[in-house]
Amino acid sequence: MSTSFRLTVAGVTAVGLMGGLAVDTAPDASATYTEEPSTAALVAPHVVPPVSRRARTAKSVLDQMTLRQKVGQLFMVGTPAVGPYGATLAHITRRHVGNIMLTGRSYGGTSVPARASRLAQARATKAATDRVRLLIATDQEGGLVQVLQGRGFSRMPTALTQGTWRPIRLRRAAGRWAHQLARAGLNMNLAPVEDTVPSRRAAASNPPIGGFDREFGFRPRIVARHGRAFAAGLSAHGVVPTIKHFPGLGRVHANTDTSTGVTDYATTRHGASITPFARSIKAGVPAVMMSTAYYHRIDPKRPAAFSPRIIHGMLRGDLGFRGVIISDDLGNARQVSPWSYGARAVKFIRAGGDMVLTVNPTTLPAMYAAVLHRAAHIRHFRHRVNVAARRILELKQHRGLL
Repeated sequence: MSTSFRLTVAGVTAVGLMGGLAVDTAPDASATYTEEPSTAALVAPHVVPPVSRRARTAKSVLDQMTLRQKVGQLFMVGTPAVGPYGATLAHITRRHVGNIMLTGRSYGGTSVPARASRLAQARATKAATDRVRLLIATDQEGGLVQVLQGRGFSRMPTALTQGTWRPIRLRRAAGRWAHQLARAGLNMNLAPVEDTVPSRRAAASNPPIGGFDREFGFRPRIVARHGRAFAAGLSAHGVVPTIKHFPGLGRVHANTDTSTGVTDYATTRHGASITPFARSIKAGVPAVMMSTAYYHRIDPKRPAAFSPRIIHGMLRGDLGFRGVIISDDLGNARQVSPWSYGARAVKFIRAGGDMVLTVNPTTLPAMYAAVLHRAAHIRHFRHRVNVAARRILELKQHRGLL
C-alpha cells in the first residue's frame, strides 16, 4: 500500500527562511495529517507527452538500439559538478553512456549544474543514445552530503534533523529541494538514505551513515516513514528518488568508499532493518541503490552488489521490486578494489543489477568494454543486458525522456 498525506490547515500557514532553508513558521498544532492509500505516492506525476501512434515506447526504442547503445544505457558516469566535463561528455558520444552523476561540491548556485546538464543532454543524439535523454543525478541528501549549493539551493539540514520533522513537513521540503534540482537540469537524486543505525551510541562506530548523521533516526519505523516522505516530495516534483543502500549500511563499522572487507554481521534477510526499503518499494519507489558491503548472515561470500541471493532473492523476490537497481560506486570504492574494473561491472549486471555507477570517468572504458564483449558473445548475458536496458528505458519513458 502506498502512502500519501492529507493536510488540513487552520488559518494561514506562514513560510519563512531560517539559515537559508525554507521552514514553516506555523506551529504543528495548526495542521493535522493522515496517511491514506495511494497507488502513486512515489511515482512522479511527471508530464509525459500524449500517446500517439508514433509515440516512442521503451520497447520500440530498445528494439531499434544497437547493442553498443543498449550497453551504454547501463552506465551512470560521474563528472565534477564544477567541471571540466570533457571526459564524461566524450563517453556519451563514443560509448553511448545514458546517465551521468554530478560529483564533488559546487557552490555556484543553479547556473553551474544547469550548464553541465545542457552540455550533457546536447550529446544525446541519434548516433549516441538514439536521442534518449539522460538521467542526470547527484547526491542531495542534506548536512555534509549536499553536492549542489549556493544561490538557488536551500541549505539542507542533516537527515537526523529531518527525521524530527513531521512527515508532511519533510515531504513539502523535499518538494522544494526537488524543484531546485529540476531548475538546475537534474532529474534524479541518489537519496534518500533508508539505512537504520540501531542507536545513537552505535552511530559513533558507523562511519558511512552515523558518522555523518545521514540516518532519519534509530528505529526502522521512523526511517521508513521519513524515507517515504522524502521520496514522495522528490517524485511529486519530477525528480527520481533512489533509496539506498540496500540491504542497509547502518550496522557496519567501516566505510566501503575507503576500506576493504566491510562486513555487516547483524542484518538478516527478514530483519526489521529491511522494513524501510520494503515500505518504499510497496509505495512505488522507482530506483534502489545496492550496498557493496558483505552481509555475513545473508551471503557471506559476495558483496551485496554482486550477490544474486540479495538482488534476486531479496530485492526482486521477497520485496517484489520491479524498478531500476543501481550500484553504489564501483569505480573508486576501496571495497571492490580486489576486482578489475571490467569484472565489477560484469558481476553486478550478471547478479541482476541494471545500472553501474562509477564516479570516476577513467574507469568507464574498461567497464564498458567488458560488458559489451560479454553481451556480444554470451546469449544469457545479452538477455540480462536487454532486460536491464528496458527497465531503464521504462523509467525514462515515464519521465518523458524518450
